[in-house]
Amino acid sequence: MLDTDMIVNILLIALMVWFIYRSFAPVKGIKTITTSELKLELKKNGKQFIDVRTPNEFQANSINGFKNIPLYELQKRANELSKEKEVLVICQSGMRSSKASKMLKKLGFKHITNVKGGMSAW
Repeated sequence: MLDTDMIVNILLIALMVWFIYRSFAPVKGIKTITTSELKLELKKNGKQFIDVRTPNEFQANSINGFKNIPLYELQKRANELSKEKEVLVICQSGMRSSKASKMLKKLGFKHITNVKGGMSAW
């Protein structure tokens, strides 16, 4: 028979596993591409390219065609983007762009693509 402490421990472990899964699992409706695939996307019209790194990081090294909207400003500046056009998001490693992609999804954007590996892979 299970005692109360064991049940509590099982529930805590289950909760931690669920939280970790939710943090790292891909979100439905967010596409992921490599930097090689990004090179092809840059040639297409009708897309929006945003870099969510800090202004200093963006100034030091950026990709032509990308607009700098730092992650910490994205919520208030999302109105600068069209919800109807695809938004491709990049950062330094892929972590901030992943957060930005999830934020855009919650804000009602329908076509979001995260660049895996970010500028480090570029």
